[in-house]
Amino acid sequence: MKIEVLGTGCAKCKTLYENVKKAVEESGASTEVVKVEDIPSIMKYGVMSTPALVIDGQVKFSGKVASVAEIMGML
Repeated sequence: MKIEVLGTGCAKCKTLYENVKKAVEESGASTEVVKVEDIPSIMKYGVMSTPALVIDGQVKFSGKVASVAEIMGML
C-alpha cells in the first residue's frame, strides 16, 4: 500500500501527514507514506484544495485534515 499526502507545506498539510503516520503505526499496516509538495505532482491528481490524501493512486479526500481514526478506517 502507498499513501501520499498532498500539500505545499502548510500547517494543515503537516498535521495530516502526522495523523497518517500515527494511523499507519497504530494499525500495524505495512505501507509507504510519502509527502508530495510540488504543485505539478499535486495537479496530476486533479486536486484543487489541499491537504489531500491519496491511497494507492486514488484520491480519498481533499481540503480537510482527517483524524487518526478516520484515516485508520480507510486503511
